Amino acid sequence: MDIVIGAGISGLAYSLFSPNETLILEASSEIGGYCKTTKRNGYVWDYSGHFFHFNDKEIESLITRNLPPNAIRRVMKNTKIKYKDILVDFPFQKNIHQLTKEEFIDCLYDLFTAPNSEYSTFKEMLYCKFGKSIADKFLIPYNSKLYACDLDLLDKDAMGRFFPYAQKEDIIRNFREKDDLSYNSMFDYPYGGAVEYVNAVCKQLSNCTIRTNTKVVKVDLESKTVFDNKGEQYQYDNLISTISFPSLLSLCNIPVDEDIYTWNKVVVFNLGFDKKGQNKDIHWIYFPEEKYCFYRVGFYDNVLGMDKMSLYVELGFSKDATIDLEASFQKTLSDLRVAGIIHDEKLVDSECVMMDPAYVHINEKSTRHCQMMKDKLKMHNAYSIGRYGSWTYCSIEDNIKEARSLSERINR
Repeated sequence: MDIVIGAGISGLAYSLFSPNETLILEASSEIGGYCKTTKRNGYVWDYSGHFFHFNDKEIESLITRNLPPNAIRRVMKNTKIKYKDILVDFPFQKNIHQLTKEEFIDCLYDLFTAPNSEYSTFKEMLYCKFGKSIADKFLIPYNSKLYACDLDLLDKDAMGRFFPYAQKEDIIRNFREKDDLSYNSMFDYPYGGAVEYVNAVCKQLSNCTIRTNTKVVKVDLESKTVFDNKGEQYQYDNLISTISFPSLLSLCNIPVDEDIYTWNKVVVFNLGFDKKGQNKDIHWIYFPEEKYCFYRVGFYDNVLGMDKMSLYVELGFSKDATIDLEASFQKTLSDLRVAGIIHDEKLVDSECVMMDPAYVHINEKSTRHCQMMKDKLKMHNAYSIGRYGSWTYCSIEDNIKEARSLSERINR
């Protein structure tokens, strides 16, 4: 029997692809991981903004198989950056011509005089690729708020293919021929929220049992035994973990230096108002300035075509931060007013979600150690997959493909 830790999309996808009998142990009361959805008072809120873009048609077919066509809304992304008093099109580096003349010239000059040197960190990459002005005006302050750390601690490719790179020629061409296409320029979103994709996958499981409210507290690699919080023990042929990699190592009693794996926490405030706001076609806005406590605000109402403003607001914190949620909530409402997002709209409903871990900090040390430990676990038929299980930055489609690949390797 295969035992899967975690009933998020990675764990469910592995169980779907595997020909073996699988038992999924899920610590919470619901399946879905970070793809859970709250549906209440006419609002649809995820744990955070999850917008789906499929490149693999087989994966897209698989995850939408049990959803009628009218259950999904296809959206052409419209995103902005709140820069001082104006909204600049995203990505910033391709739209510097929308700045004031003086700032535009600064960005353009620094872009063409950027140091042509080697770089090893994320911050160094930003300076070398885009120059001091573009980096200092948006790329560094925004990503510092997002990751809640010094960007010199991240690998130069920490965001991989998801970072919106642009050549000088592309930036110049965009002055007259607008082209802000990115990996998720067109995205899909179910009217019932991200959990609809999770439920669609779950409906296809046949040789699988899911036990919720069941937290794994120990893994004995030598005897291939999993222990849960209810005193139960389970023997496995293969163990597939989708929890955070350092958490898995702890369960296996493998000591790890604390500085190898670091991450941020994200507090998400989902907010529902009594009427539509003034932003009627923007899907989300990035906020690089420190005066705003949040780094991104998204509009579910514009994604779903709703007649009442529905927001998700994301705040980044270091993993060791002590957070006063009530103070953060009040500060969020105040900053939303300062930013011009809310005016006389009345707050009808709200919820707070804590994502911990949220964004992992990828660097050479963590990448090397993760692979070394994965090789060690593999000797005991134990595997770790998913964004947190592989300690990486990836999409939900990537999670599903990784689960499929693992199943193929194990059962080859």
